[in-house]
Amino acid sequence: MEIKRFDIRNFRKLENVQVELSSGQTVFVGANNSGKTSAMDALIYFLDRDKYSGASRSGLGKSGRRLNVTDFTVSNWLKLNSIGEMWVDGNLSEAESLDEWVSLCPSVDVWLDASIADVVAVSHLIPTLDWNGEPLGVKLAFVPKNTESLRDKYIESFNKASTAIEGEDSQEFKLWPRSLKDFLSKELNRFFEIKGFLLPSEHQRAEASVDLRRELDSYPFSNLFKVNVIDAQRGFSDALSSKGLNKGESLSPLLSEYFDTHLNPNDLPDKEDVKALKAIDSAQTEFDNRLRSSFRSAIGEIENLGYPGFSDPHILLSSKLDPIESLSHEAAVKFSVGDSAPEALRAELELPENLNGLGYKNLIYMIFKLISFRDGWQLKGKARLKTDSSIEPLHLVLIEEPEAHLHAQVQQVFIRKAYEVLSNEVSDSFKTQMVVSSHSSYLAHEVDFDKLRYFKRLAAKDSFSVPTSEVMNLATVFSQDRRREPKELQTAKFVSRYIKTTHCDLFFANGIILVEGAAERVLLPHFIKNNYADTLYNSYISVLEVGGAHAHRLRSLIELLGMPTLIVTDADAKNGEGKKAQPELSEEFSTGSDTLNLWLGFDDKNFKEIVELPFSAKQKGNVCAVYQNKTEVREFDNQIAIPYTFEDAFALANISTLKELESATGMLSHMKDACDEKTLDECATAMFKALEKGQKAKMALDILYEIEPEKLSVPDYIAEGLDWLSGAILSETKEFPVSSGEGHEN
Repeated sequence: MEIKRFDIRNFRKLENVQVELSSGQTVFVGANNSGKTSAMDALIYFLDRDKYSGASRSGLGKSGRRLNVTDFTVSNWLKLNSIGEMWVDGNLSEAESLDEWVSLCPSVDVWLDASIADVVAVSHLIPTLDWNGEPLGVKLAFVPKNTESLRDKYIESFNKASTAIEGEDSQEFKLWPRSLKDFLSKELNRFFEIKGFLLPSEHQRAEASVDLRRELDSYPFSNLFKVNVIDAQRGFSDALSSKGLNKGESLSPLLSEYFDTHLNPNDLPDKEDVKALKAIDSAQTEFDNRLRSSFRSAIGEIENLGYPGFSDPHILLSSKLDPIESLSHEAAVKFSVGDSAPEALRAELELPENLNGLGYKNLIYMIFKLISFRDGWQLKGKARLKTDSSIEPLHLVLIEEPEAHLHAQVQQVFIRKAYEVLSNEVSDSFKTQMVVSSHSSYLAHEVDFDKLRYFKRLAAKDSFSVPTSEVMNLATVFSQDRRREPKELQTAKFVSRYIKTTHCDLFFANGIILVEGAAERVLLPHFIKNNYADTLYNSYISVLEVGGAHAHRLRSLIELLGMPTLIVTDADAKNGEGKKAQPELSEEFSTGSDTLNLWLGFDDKNFKEIVELPFSAKQKGNVCAVYQNKTEVREFDNQIAIPYTFEDAFALANISTLKELESATGMLSHMKDACDEKTLDECATAMFKALEKGQKAKMALDILYEIEPEKLSVPDYIAEGLDWLSGAILSETKEFPVSSGEGHEN
């Protein structure tokens, strides 16, 4: 048995998303403000709940977090406020429509994959007698406890406020509550609670249907899965903060809690425990004798004041040596920096916990938390003696942003080891699922491709909606391809391997640039910095180098991510014999670019047609491909040339700059010599011949060494593409639509 997915609705930007879980670990990735944290908050709020006895039907337990009105999807308040207006106007029918509230309020649907063998454990979740092992669903919805009570109190409060300002200009000033949202901003958790409902099987239910007759009396997952959480804000701070003290988390209380739960010798002691307790008792007796001897003089002075009298109790000092309290103080945990030193010096080479680095403290804290979660779930050690509860078959662990204070390599170590720690020494009859939200490309880099869930931002559809999010399961990117041809299986392997060998920062970017060569990858960041300082340079751009023969294999992934993507490719002119040739506007010439042929579908066009295409034809959905085309060369009276690849396109755009070079080597030297030719045809021919000598990457490095980057001119076709990308990203970041020249009104 395991959790198949969560459906989150009406929670902040997550208006309606499905989050599928992998069998082991699942990692949430996506750009800032894409909904990753909101998804974790929703899961924590709805699932991390105290066990509840449902006799009073007063909700399904309490979470450590409280919802407020800002946790509702903002656009839903238009409808919710209209319900309040109808109540005030005397239309009371909405008070009985719980289904309406469920469709507008935050909720999480939990879908479990269970088999017939699990029937005893999940019997209370089975919707029909003909259940045959299909996924079981439960909706947890944050809705009014009693709609009539909410209605009556709101009407009473609203009418009191209206009466209090009679005679005043009520259009200009209103008392609280001005609307139902205003009322609930103070009273939400008084009138709302989580209610649970059984869901019909997936193939039997409509998208929004909820059978309100199947309301649950108690938290449905108490005996099915245990939830543990590591919050993003773990409270670590420097040893000497601005207030002079470290008020953050420390390891000592964590170790103390673990000791008390699993190791405490006072809980049904065995032989080894008896030895420890005997030593503690002996130490306490010795210390008590020393205390009484030391305080005899001071207590004698008190007795000279007339206390104690004949019948008064005498002062007697006694110590208490508690191993749990001994582990709780701030110096209980130390770090040794002298393990290899002589034993006599080791004690002098110990540092208190608060002087260890924040990164290692965070790593140790999280790993020990995971150990505590695992052993607490499995009732390891003496925890089993303290309860008669059974072990839940599922363990769900939610971890928010584990990368805090950790450098790149430690982030990668953590995500590699975390699930291993959680599942260590756990029987195959139990299941652990770990969900992590992260902003770290290094962490995402270490996770298998099919375990990533990409949160994609969606702009508002109209003036009455708000920006939302969509969750994409990267495990399904090539699912259709797998059903078609074995060749596409190789594509899936290539993409996942390629992502594993590069940084995964594209999952956190606002835009992507795919380039085919090392020279473009080296110089593009400088083009952007020096020519798009106010636009692209301030955006989160991921530049990936992919060979021309493989760029199109990323198509499924790029289209799924949906973010603006610029492909900087080469037209790769070929003559009538199919050989590489200096470009000519001839119908006999073709393009050898797999990107243009297989991604943009230009395989039915000759080279002349491709070069003369309008810019709009180079766009396909969220993708735009740019390549060499007609270029006016200022130094040759604005005559037209057609470059073959990036290097000669760059040289033609920077002829004057190259001529000024006093020294150059390799291909850059050949390009400089070509610039001295008398005619443009001779110049272009010399540059094409220089390309045959290779060393393209070296040319880019030579350019950076010889020329100040701000002096470089951007080749026309690349400038055209960067202009498009700049506008596309700007359009993406405008999450609200703009109509008829007027901005959106919030």
